[in-house]
Amino acid sequence: MAGRLLILSLFILLGLLQYKLWRTNDGVPALWVMEQKLEQLEQEKEKLRERNLALEAEVNNLKESMDAIEERARQDLGMIKKGETFFQVVE
Repeated sequence: MAGRLLILSLFILLGLLQYKLWRTNDGVPALWVMEQKLEQLEQEKEKLRERNLALEAEVNNLKESMDAIEERARQDLGMIKKGETFFQVVE
């Protein structure tokens, strides 16, 4: 009789543990949500890493090349060299 009571108690305990594992807020479903969030953050981090590398390359280019500085001044600031004529085409 004691053996059956022990086995029944173990099955009830196992059932309670399974319930907690699968049905509560800190169980397996929460783990799946956290894994999805982690994957999203890793993808965002990779995009930012690529952006940082591109910016670093641009900074190095600007530090080393006067042509890059001139191009940047023309594009961003609308500057022209002495003696050049500026033409604006309006569509």
